[in-house]
Amino acid sequence: MNDRLQAPEKEAIALLPPFPSLTMPDVWLVATARDAELADAELRGQTVLGFDTESKPTFVRNETSEGPHIVQFASLTKAYVFQLHDPACRAVAGAVLASRSVTKAGFGLASDVKQIAAKFGAAPNAVVDIDTLFRRQGYRKELGVKAAVAVMFGERFSKSKKAATSNWAARQLTPAQILYAANDAYAAMCVFHALQSGAQAS
Repeated sequence: MNDRLQAPEKEAIALLPPFPSLTMPDVWLVATARDAELADAELRGQTVLGFDTESKPTFVRNETSEGPHIVQFASLTKAYVFQLHDPACRAVAGAVLASRSVTKAGFGLASDVKQIAAKFGAAPNAVVDIDTLFRRQGYRKELGVKAAVAVMFGERFSKSKKAATSNWAARQLTPAQILYAANDAYAAMCVFHALQSGAQAS
């Protein structure tokens, strides 16, 4: 193992050019049965997807989260942000999560997997925590999406703290929430694809 590999410092990441994130035309908000039907048709053709979840924050001590409230998937060109209020949306998201033929790659997924198991009645299959791939390369600490994007692409991935701690259980999500969720999954997909293809910034 190469112990010299370390994640870049926050100060160094801040100086990098921005990561080209998805914009609203590249994101599909899946909130109705019709949305779910159309998204299902597209997702059936995928074998690898970036993956993440979002949950309404808990602020009271010992309060148990009822999340995830959002499940998001992304290809290299598009993201699908599933709200889980509608049974059809939950069914399609659950089918993708349960599929053994679709690899779901993301960062720091331990808590996501536990919440999914509680909400959907079963743990997701074919899940890859990208941090484990970096540890195999010799990184001793978890990188997370920001550091991973910096390592792989020499770019700065921005995440809004306001969006991260917002109400993900709301029926009407803001554009900022939708883009935050979409790009978490998209950045994971980009990093995973780059790792699989051996591409890395010099």
